[in-house]
Amino acid sequence: MSDNQSQAAKTIAFQGAPGAYSDMACREVYSELRTMPCKTFTDAFAAVAGGAARFAMIPIENSVAGRVADIHQLLPESSLHIVAEHYQPVRHNLLACKGAEIAGLKIVRSHVHALSQCRNVIQRLGLNAVVHADTAGAAAEIAKLGDPTIAAIASGLAAEIYGLDVIETGVEDEAHNTTRFVILAGTAIDPDPADGPVVTSFVFHVRNVPAALYKALGGFATNGVNMTKLESYMVGGTFTATQFFAEVEAHPTELRLQRALEELSFFTSKVKIMGVYPAHPFRAESAARTA
Repeated sequence: MSDNQSQAAKTIAFQGAPGAYSDMACREVYSELRTMPCKTFTDAFAAVAGGAARFAMIPIENSVAGRVADIHQLLPESSLHIVAEHYQPVRHNLLACKGAEIAGLKIVRSHVHALSQCRNVIQRLGLNAVVHADTAGAAAEIAKLGDPTIAAIASGLAAEIYGLDVIETGVEDEAHNTTRFVILAGTAIDPDPADGPVVTSFVFHVRNVPAALYKALGGFATNGVNMTKLESYMVGGTFTATQFFAEVEAHPTELRLQRALEELSFFTSKVKIMGVYPAHPFRAESAARTA
């Protein structure tokens, strides 16, 4: 194994600056790996596809903000496979340069989603919210500026990395604020369903015929397959070509899912498995809380 290959095997890529919530997720799940910040999601995908990283930690949805834009378009076109999932609680912090006081703050910078998730503290302190490309980038920027009137909303990790003071912790409006990540790799895995619950993620194109979606999904209901996600989005720049991203709690080797997928194929022009991987314990815990 070359030095480059050895380094890649010890690396996980993410989108954002050091200290981003994706960076935190990488460190929590793969503490033994080096994290690789990437400017865009496309760059993070390319790092794995090109052999520069072993995995990519990609946010796919948030319990407050909903799905993450662009990911559903990037996933089907990539050669990567989902090999795991991770649920990361989001604990926002109000950060400022050393010596800043909360009474002197006038502006707060962060990602648009972080700002929208912290409206209460922004309103309470009468701050002017300014959108930044990402949370950690905002933290890096205010550290460089050194202006005690400008704050950032970011992670505690960002405060450590950029030498900022944590003015206030837990400033998110919703305590349940959680981001779901998928971990991508160049090689698929095949977990044994006997070891625990399994999730299968796939995309499909519905044929442009009446009631096609209704008929396509019927097989999952009749075969007792629990579908936990179904999202649609346009492809090819047309209003008639629709692609769906779906997830079910079952393994493709199970007869019930085999039958459901066979029935699905009658009403679709394309079905692509994006990954088969162990279900994160958060799924069962969340279901128990809402039961």
